[in-house]
Amino acid sequence: MHAFHQLNKAFDHRIRLAIMSLLMVHDQLDFNSLKNELQVTDGNLASHILALEKNAYLSVTKQFVGKKPQTSYAATIEGKHAFEQHLTALANLIKQTQ
Repeated sequence: MHAFHQLNKAFDHRIRLAIMSLLMVHDQLDFNSLKNELQVTDGNLASHILALEKNAYLSVTKQFVGKKPQTSYAATIEGKHAFEQHLTALANLIKQTQ
């Protein structure tokens, strides 16, 4: 099978790719940290997080820090595995085109 067909559509968009990349390096990040790192709007980030959450690639933790609510995200085991497979498919695609 051609490597192109092994790419995961959940990571097609650059923001979802960046969210997963950050969460592969950090155990978890809160919404504002992701927003600041990616320099996107609240709504844009929220829609991409929801897409990843629907695939069970992210876990969500809601808590209060002082009196302020804080939402944090972490890559699930399934999400990490899917992302690693996606990166492998990208590497294979590059090798096939050389």
